[in-house]
This record gives sequence, C-alpha cells and structure tokens, in this order.
Amino acid sequence: MNASAHAHPAEILRDTQAGTVVLPVCDHYSGVEARMRKSLQLQAEMTREFGTCVFDVTLDCEDGAPVGGEAAHARLVASLLREAPVGARVAVRVHPVDHPAFAQDMDTLVSEAADRLCHVMVPKVESVDDLIRVEKALQRNGGERLPLQVLIESPAAVHRVFDIAAHPRVQSISFGLMDFVSAHGGAIPASAMSSRGQFEHPLVVRAKLEIASACHAHGKVPSHCVVTEFKDMDAMRASAARAAHEFGYTRMWSIHPAQIRPILAAMAPDAQEVTLAARILCAAEAADWAPISDDGALHDRASYRYFWHLLERAHATGQSVPPEVRRWFA
Repeated sequence: MNASAHAHPAEILRDTQAGTVVLPVCDHYSGVEARMRKSLQLQAEMTREFGTCVFDVTLDCEDGAPVGGEAAHARLVASLLREAPVGARVAVRVHPVDHPAFAQDMDTLVSEAADRLCHVMVPKVESVDDLIRVEKALQRNGGERLPLQVLIESPAAVHRVFDIAAHPRVQSISFGLMDFVSAHGGAIPASAMSSRGQFEHPLVVRAKLEIASACHAHGKVPSHCVVTEFKDMDAMRASAARAAHEFGYTRMWSIHPAQIRPILAAMAPDAQEVTLAARILCAAEAADWAPISDDGALHDRASYRYFWHLLERAHATGQSVPPEVRRWFA
C-alpha cells in the first residue's frame, strides 16, 4: 500500500466540482428574540446529541425586523452573535442590496461580529452585480473571509442562476418559493405555494431544477425552500424527501423547531447504503484507490466519489457511520 492509500478520501476523490462544499443539511431561520435565543440553545443541545452540528442557525434581519426598527434589530442580532459560543454555526440574513437597511445591516453585523458568522445570506439576488455590491460591503467591514449564501426569488434570477452559482464567494443557493410565485403577477396560482403544489406546477418545478443544476455544476449546495404548513409533519416529511430524492437538494430551510428532525431524516441516506459505502471505500483504500470488484460489481473512482459523498451526508445528518470509517470524520 503506497502513501496515497492513507490520504483522506476528500483529498483523493475531490477532483471535480461535485461536493466541494459540505454544509449541515438543515438551515433554521428565526427572527424574534425569544426564538433566536431558543434556536441557538437547541443547536447546542443537538450538537451534543449527534456529535456534530446538524443545522445552521440563521438570525433573520429581513423578515425579523419591524418596519422602522431595522437598526435596532440589527444591533440585537449583533449582540446575539457575540453571545454565541465560539465555533457555533450561526449566520444572518440581511436585507436585499436595494433596501435602505442593507448597508446598515452590513455595517452593524459584519463589522461587529464577522468572527462569529459562518456566512451571510443575501435575499432577492438578481445578478452577479448584486454579489459585487455585497462583496464591497464585506470588504468595507472586515468580512473578506465570509462566504455568501443567496436566495433566488424571481424568474429573471433563475435565468441568471448559473452565473450566480459560478461566483467564487457563493457557497449555497436557496429557492424563495413564495416571492417567485408572487413575481408572476397572478399567472401562477396560490396552490403552487403549498407543500404539494410546489412540486407540480411546471414553472416552479423548472425553477427548482435550474437552481439545483446550477449548484451541482459549480460545486455549490442547493438549499430547498420552506414548508409553510409547519404543523403538518406528514407534509414536511414528504416535501423534504421529494426535494432530496427527486430534485437533487442537499439542504433545506426550517422555520419551526419541529421541522428540523424530519429534514434530517429525509436528507439522510439509507442505513444499508451507508454500510455498503464504508465497505467499498475501505476496500478501495486497501487497493490504493484502484478499481475493485464488490459482490460481482466493478467500482472505480466515479463510484468511490459517490459513496464518499454519501458518507459525508450521513455524518452531516447525525447518523453514526460504521466504526471502520469514523477516523475520516474525527
């Protein structure tokens, strides 16, 4: 066995764009002070439970701030960021770049708490020009290291989504379902905003697929939209499963704590597949990552890459990976 056999699979197998960004599979949003504090507490509790951070907390300035109270809300969020434990995965959603409060959000949040942010979420991104404006605001406030996550909410933005996904600072792209439907001036019915209808209307389906495809083309993470029927756990589970298994989404928004565990379960790979992935990758490592035969099937780096991503997803959803591969996640 040569030295390369002992290299980490992430080094050996990441020779394409696919999977270059690995994030927790759930992104939990809250904007009211009590709920923001509860979200941070829940994140800490579930990190201890699963042994890894299974969801990001995004503190919301766009929908969380009352009209006229944007500055005070930004200061509140900045204080919560400073109180968060070092290493916690906490982000903030700022106002859109054309909103009067955008610059104020960036000047307050990034300048005061850049070292506590894992990323900045920017809503209503329409083009790469919007990203350039955000970059300048980051640089002005000492946030040069911060990645961006963006929200696509209009048909024009969907048209430009491959260019947006190609931007090196963009880490993940989310789909804004309700604004997307509203942007069509009544041409798409309200039923397309429901947990079932959003997977049936052709224009909405097309937008979801374009976003997922753009992300996978550029090694970014596609993040699925909210399910507004937050008390309907059957709808939540069904939507998360369809997003993951039919539309290629590897991350999803939560707007209520009860939605987090169903998202984790839906995004998690099958336990039998996890066992198979561990067996094949251990055999590949023993063969110096050359092709192998397993149960009569040929495997090479293409399938190794698939099984490595599967193990990463298992770990990201809090599943216990087989003992023989835990060293890769230490």
